[in-house]
Amino acid sequence: MAGTMAPPAIESLGHTILLCRDLPGMRAFYQDILGLPLAEDRETWVSFRLGATMLTLRPRGAWSVCDDGPWPPGSAAIQLAFQVPLAGVDAWHRLLEARGVPILRAPTDLPQWRHRTLFFRDPEDNIIEIYAEY
Repeated sequence: MAGTMAPPAIESLGHTILLCRDLPGMRAFYQDILGLPLAEDRETWVSFRLGATMLTLRPRGAWSVCDDGPWPPGSAAIQLAFQVPLAGVDAWHRLLEARGVPILRAPTDLPQWRHRTLFFRDPEDNIIEIYAEY
């Protein structure tokens, strides 16, 4: 269209919302297992603040904008990557194993990315990565 200005560039991702089947179970995992700082706790909206980013959990289903549709069992909807200091990857591995969280891949160095990574799943099969840069 002639005369229209392009919108400004997207600068950051400020908020991620995970759609949940079991909100209390997911809340417990992210707060009690991962220790994320709780920012807001409502019946249908639980948020954690991570620096400039907000991670929110909400029930899957119909709402004012659309219907989220069914969740395909056994599939991940998202991969979240949480950055920690280098020594933190192995410390998280020990903590998660002690808390009975199944590990997808133990701490592994990825020289091509200059990352040390650890992979596991949350209670709804989303892939969670804890990584450090080196």
